[in-house]
Amino acid sequence: MSNEPTHNPPPPAPRRSAHQPVRDSVTTIGADGSRPFLYPADARGRFTGARRWAAYLLIAVYLLLPWIPVGGYPAVFLDVAARRFHFFGFTLAAQDAWLLFFGVSGLGFALFFLTALFGRLWCGWACPQTVFLDHVYRRIERWIEGDAPARRALHAGPMTGARFFRSAVKHALYIVASLAITHLFLAYFVSLPELWNYMREAPGEHWASFLFVFIAAGVLYFNFAWFREQLCIVICPYGRLQSALTDDHTMVIGYDTKRGEPRGKVGTPDAGACIDCNRCVQVCPTGIDIRHGLQLECIGCAACIDACDEIMVKVKRPKGLIRYDSLAGLSGRVTRWLRPRTLVYGVLLLVGAAVATFAFSTVKPAGFLVYRTGGAAYYVGPDEVRDQFMVRLVNKRTVPATLTVGLDGVPAGLRQTGFNAPVTLPPLGETVSPLVLVVDRKAYRGPFKFTVRVQDEAGSFTLSREVEFMGPDARLLKEEEEEEHEKDHRH
Repeated sequence: MSNEPTHNPPPPAPRRSAHQPVRDSVTTIGADGSRPFLYPADARGRFTGARRWAAYLLIAVYLLLPWIPVGGYPAVFLDVAARRFHFFGFTLAAQDAWLLFFGVSGLGFALFFLTALFGRLWCGWACPQTVFLDHVYRRIERWIEGDAPARRALHAGPMTGARFFRSAVKHALYIVASLAITHLFLAYFVSLPELWNYMREAPGEHWASFLFVFIAAGVLYFNFAWFREQLCIVICPYGRLQSALTDDHTMVIGYDTKRGEPRGKVGTPDAGACIDCNRCVQVCPTGIDIRHGLQLECIGCAACIDACDEIMVKVKRPKGLIRYDSLAGLSGRVTRWLRPRTLVYGVLLLVGAAVATFAFSTVKPAGFLVYRTGGAAYYVGPDEVRDQFMVRLVNKRTVPATLTVGLDGVPAGLRQTGFNAPVTLPPLGETVSPLVLVVDRKAYRGPFKFTVRVQDEAGSFTLSREVEFMGPDARLLKEEEEEEHEKDHRH
């Protein structure tokens, strides 16, 4: 028997429970690197009810917009194939795509401004990730597998026939929901009637759309069935940006430490209002403990407020231990709504809105382009100098339009071939035709600039573009003519 001392291996580090969150680490990453799956409990209260109705309204808007006709087209129809974008009767053509900059930047400034005032209100109340996860997929899960304790017990137990059946039904409904969401999303780009035609035909007839729908549905299924809160924590940058967008006077969800601490059960002498029931942790969709303070994982869903208020009512204590408030307010100071951050964001938002309003007001119901044909920039003949252009006319309206093409600033004697009569375009139609301009060599005085003008039949709008008639230098052309004349005279 050996006399060497035996070295017992150290006991394994205890695995941190998903229900014992700490501030120093992301809750959904265990001490051993694993990911504890969350089973958030149901919360009941005013904010939960308001969030549910807000989510149902947003889902209804998403479902109904492709069905509601405005001006003969769906309320929102991004017709990429025809390069037309319809927004509640307002149509943009491809050349108006630059206006999307104002839409994207406006949303960004609005989000900055709202975040500076109200924190992550978007994440908890209107983000599609939260809306579909909490109010569609988790509704399916709770309907089939029960409340949080029942779901936790079901997944911790053996794989019985009942568990397999419930899981199969749940995931089948997840797949159906994912396919419904992606099919409807495709309808925003091809319209519902066209989508129905796609679905009735063989997949190979529209293979690109078919692949898009099923790949997108697969991504949604993976996200909402398994990845879930990890998208907010790991991928979405907004939670990390909140530290730069908020300050101590931003309205957030917080725990009143002065009132709640020290924690203790009901009846404990000198204990605070918090009875340490952990109900706020149980209902949190990202598994955090709001009593640790503002954290990256908090999406501002207010479930912990309703859960805590419900407990406070039961123990006959005032509500608001967890509430919407600023860090300044939670510490007993006055919350300042007007401060440099909100003023700067507000001014930027107003300036952007004013510029966007002006930009959209310049959009005309028709558009046109003038460009030179391929080949030489100009042609010089025995008796003339000729420039050739192509004119593209676009009718952005959903009714026929009659357009007249005219020229301003051209010399006398210039002859025009093409667009000598008004052009009638069908709804959202377009045409591309040549425009040939000819100047007699005797009247030619060199290159000059002129304006191509497009006007509708009623005279409600006029579009114009400055174009240059190109040709040789008039002096050189005259010297060339004199040389040719002298040669003819000698002969």
